Amino acid sequence: MILVIDVGNTNIVLGAYEEETLVGNWRITTLSNRTADETGLLICSLFSYSHMDIKKVESVIISSVVPNIMYSLTNGIRKHLHIEPMIVGVGMKTGINLKMENPKEMGADRIVNLVATKEIYGGPAIVVDYSTATVFDVVGEKGEFVTGITAPGLQVCADALYQKAAQLPKIEIKKPKSIIAKNTVSSIQAGIVIGHIGETIYILQQLKKKLQYKNIKVIATGGMARIIDEKGEIFDIIDPVLTLKGLRILYEKNKSGK
Repeated sequence: MILVIDVGNTNIVLGAYEEETLVGNWRITTLSNRTADETGLLICSLFSYSHMDIKKVESVIISSVVPNIMYSLTNGIRKHLHIEPMIVGVGMKTGINLKMENPKEMGADRIVNLVATKEIYGGPAIVVDYSTATVFDVVGEKGEFVTGITAPGLQVCADALYQKAAQLPKIEIKKPKSIIAKNTVSSIQAGIVIGHIGETIYILQQLKKKLQYKNIKVIATGGMARIIDEKGEIFDIIDPVLTLKGLRILYEKNKSGK
C-alpha cells in the first residue's frame, strides 16, 4: 500500500492506494503547530477509523507547498510509520518539460496535477485547480508545460471581505439561487461564486483562443470545482482526486531511485 499526501495551505489531503486503486482518502486542516507525534498519531488514527491496517503502508510520497509543516510531518511518518517519505521536488522524473523562466518557481502541487493530467487524460489540456488559489495550467500535446494563471481562490476572497469589511458576515461558499440578491449573504455569494464562474469562463475562452489547440480538454479539480460547474457545462471532466492520482504516478516513476 502507498500513502500519498498533498499538503496545501488550507488542507492536507491523504490517500491510500493498493496498486492503482484508491482505497481510502481523508482531508484534514493544515496546522503548522502540530508536533511530529501528533501528526504521526493522527495519520494512524485515520487508518484505524477507516478499519485499515497502517502496517500495510510500504511507501509514502508527499507534495507540499507549506515548508514549515514538513519537519513535523516527515518526522511523524518516520517515527510512527517507520518509513522514509519521498518528497516531490527538483530532480524527480515527471515527464513534464517545464518551459518557464525559472522551473523552481513551479509549486509541487501544480507539477503533480500536470503529471496526472498528461498521463491519464493526455494533452493538450487545461487543468483548473480550485484550492487556496485558483490555478489554470496548460499541458501541451507532447506533455510540455505551456502556461499558467494564478488567481485568488473563492475562500480567500470570502475571508478577505469578512476581515476587511467590518459589517460583512462570514458566509458559506455556495451558489445563490439567483443573481438577483435580496440580502447580504446572497449578495456576497453572488459576487464571489458567480464572479468566479465568470472568471473561469473568460480565462478558458482566452486560453483556447490564444493557444488555438484543437480538441483541448478542460479538467477541474479541488473542493470548489463542483460549485463552479454544477450542471457540467464548463468542464469536460471534474476529477476531485486528480492530485492523489498524480502522486501515485510520480511514485511509480521514481521508486527505482528511492
